[in-house]
Amino acid sequence: MDALTAIRAYSAAQGTSAPSSGPAEAAAPGFDDMLAGFIGQAADATRTAETQIAAHSAGQTDLVNVVTAIASAEASLETVVAVRDQVISAYQEIMRMPI
Repeated sequence: MDALTAIRAYSAAQGTSAPSSGPAEAAAPGFDDMLAGFIGQAADATRTAETQIAAHSAGQTDLVNVVTAIASAEASLETVVAVRDQVISAYQEIMRMPI
């Protein structure tokens, strides 16, 4: 059983459409789109945390909201860093391969 067959079986069980092996597959988001999405989410979480900090300084929100926003931003940043580390590791492994 190849990967595409497994994806189709899983999608059928979930009631969603499976990717096809054709022109529609080219329209699927790539790794760079996924990475840009992670970075965008991390930036949004950081902006939210900064907004919550400013609102707390002005007395407009609770400290719990600030801590929650900071924890979310930290988790997003750790995810981006982990993905970056894996990409670098994969690149280094590819560079060590003999030609």
